[in-house]
Amino acid sequence: MTSTTSAPASPTGAQSSKPALSQEAQMQLDAELIRAAKANDPKRVAELIAAGGNVNAKDAIQDSAFLYAGAEGFNEVLQLTLANGADVRSTNRFGGTALIPASEHGHVETVRILIAAGVPVNHVNNLGWTAIQEAILLNNGGPRQQEVVRLLLEAGADPNIRDAQGRTALQNAERLGYAEIASLIRSRG
Repeated sequence: MTSTTSAPASPTGAQSSKPALSQEAQMQLDAELIRAAKANDPKRVAELIAAGGNVNAKDAIQDSAFLYAGAEGFNEVLQLTLANGADVRSTNRFGGTALIPASEHGHVETVRILIAAGVPVNHVNNLGWTAIQEAILLNNGGPRQQEVVRLLLEAGADPNIRDAQGRTALQNAERLGYAEIASLIRSRG
C-alpha cells in the first residue's frame, strides 16, 4: 500500500490540522478507505477522508479509491475523491486511467465526470488501448457505448491511435459491426 503522512486535504479541500498518523495507522486508514470505495459507501468514504484517508493510496492490486470508483461508475464516491485531491493521471494495474474502464463499462455519467476532471482522453494502457478503443473492443456497441464514444470524441480523443494489432478505433468498430460508432467516428473526420 502506498501512502503519505502529510496532512491530507479535508472534504472542503482545506488542509487538516490533525497531527500526521504513523505509517502503519495511515496504511490501515487508507486500506479502509479503499474497502469503503469498493463497497460504494459514500458516507463511510467521506468519514475516512475526513479522518485523513488518502484517496490516491493503492492496494496490492493497484486500486485506489479514485481509480475503483471511476472504473465502476460509483459517482458519489468518485466526486468525493476528486474533491479531495485525486490524481487524475494515476493508473491501475493495467496501466490505464480511470477513464479507460469507465468507457469500457459504458458508465456515461462517470465518463463525463472524468473528462471534466481532466483525465487524459488519449492515454494508452499496457494492452495498447485508449478509452475509445476499450469502449469499442470490450462491449456491445450499444447506446451507452455510442454515447461514450461521442463524449470522448468531443473531448478530443484521437480515433487514429492504433491498438497493439495496428487497428484504429474506426477499423475496430467496422470489424465488429458497430455501424453507429463507425458513423460517429467518420463524422469527426
